[in-house]
Amino acid sequence: MAHLRSVTIRKQTSSAFPFNVPAVRTMPELSFDMPVTFFVGENGSGKSTLLEGIAASAGLPTIGSKEVTDDQTLAAQRALGQALKLVWNKRSKKGFFLRAEDFFGFTKQLAQMRADMLQRMAEIEEEYTDRSDYAKGLAKGPMASSLADMERRYGIDLDANSHGQSFLRLFQSRFVEGGLYLLDEPEAPLSPQSQLGLMAMMTDMVARDGQFIVATHSPILLAFPGARIFSFDSVPIRQVDYASLEHVTLTREFLNAPERYLRHLKET
Repeated sequence: MAHLRSVTIRKQTSSAFPFNVPAVRTMPELSFDMPVTFFVGENGSGKSTLLEGIAASAGLPTIGSKEVTDDQTLAAQRALGQALKLVWNKRSKKGFFLRAEDFFGFTKQLAQMRADMLQRMAEIEEEYTDRSDYAKGLAKGPMASSLADMERRYGIDLDANSHGQSFLRLFQSRFVEGGLYLLDEPEAPLSPQSQLGLMAMMTDMVARDGQFIVATHSPILLAFPGARIFSFDSVPIRQVDYASLEHVTLTREFLNAPERYLRHLKET
């Protein structure tokens, strides 16, 4: 059973962003009765904005340097979150909100934290040169424990892997049973093979009572079996089927006959 049942927006008089976005201004009640829901649409259509508003309203933690409540770039989305009415089957505080661009900042943050811990342990080693191993171990204990926990969860160095490998490892480390996961364009650092890997993880988490709401352009992710798809390319937002998506038909036509599209590049 999905945790978040539906989202509606309260009547607004504001003409400021994001309430002036057509998809937001005319938003009907959106039902999330399936464990996986996709938002699809062109850039600027409002899909990411609504996802951020839902994250703010749900109070989900982020994977990144700043929480939704603290990120000044999301002030407008927090206002949207206050205008949204979320109806729950059962409220879940588990899960997270992730924007693809935040992932790269998060890996740098982890690397800096690890470097700081290693430096502090080296300093303790020097400070306790004339002390017993027991005293040295007591001094290094909390730092060593924190470092071991970080490496157990994320590995020694996320940056040492490819972006796709690091991204999937991060997901594996943060997924918990019964969580609500809001993902904004998670395909950005992922190869097609890694996107299939993400889908496999999603399938596993759905079996463990997880729910996903994903804003994406990826025809691969959009093919998730049984997913509900909302298109933001029409006003108001409407439910569509996979086969009718322009993302899908254009990708299929291009792969079947790329020369039909590439010849126009030569003409320009």
